[in-house]
Amino acid sequence: MIQENIHRIQQQLAGTAARLVVVTKTHPVERLQEAYEAGARIFGENRVQEMAAKQPELPADVEWHLIGHLQTNKVKYIAPFVHTIQSIDSLKLLLEIERQAAKHNRIIEGLLQFHIADEETKTGLSLPEAEEMLRSEEFRGLHHVRLTGVMGVATFTDNEDQLRREFRALRGYFDKLKALCFADDAAFREVSMGMSSDYALALREGSTLIRVGSAIFGAR
Repeated sequence: MIQENIHRIQQQLAGTAARLVVVTKTHPVERLQEAYEAGARIFGENRVQEMAAKQPELPADVEWHLIGHLQTNKVKYIAPFVHTIQSIDSLKLLLEIERQAAKHNRIIEGLLQFHIADEETKTGLSLPEAEEMLRSEEFRGLHHVRLTGVMGVATFTDNEDQLRREFRALRGYFDKLKALCFADDAAFREVSMGMSSDYALALREGSTLIRVGSAIFGAR
């Protein structure tokens, strides 16, 4: 089932700029191994402890993405191996990632998480906050974090017009930041949006990373 689901989604991605992030939170290593054998290489986890426990159990070429809210005091546990932190929502967190990545002499990629949903519980930056961060002295001093794009979590709704608006807003933030701060930076190219229930819409609005869990593993 996992294999069929992954192959079906990969076929939907063929011909687009998008890649699949398999959301593996709460699933045991055996099921991650199955996803790996079906060709998945990017795994997204919400919790630091869970990611740190699973990472040694899986092949070394897995690209680990942290997609959940990250507290600064937990960065050190994933700094040796995490590929991308998709949920950067403050300068404080950015500076801590820099500090921990420097200790391991590596570069960690990151996405700026924007608040695009109608729901107050979702975290993320506003466009002015992001611009202020990117204009700061501290940001210019970073050598071990590479920002590669933006991420957002849409409202949990069946209303396609609303989802389309939210995805377009995120895409717009990406375009604006690209023009303002990353015009000459080819690495700044990711728009991470779309999950199991809405990724088809997100793809149409220009997503480059879809985060899919239940459509692969089944409902928890």
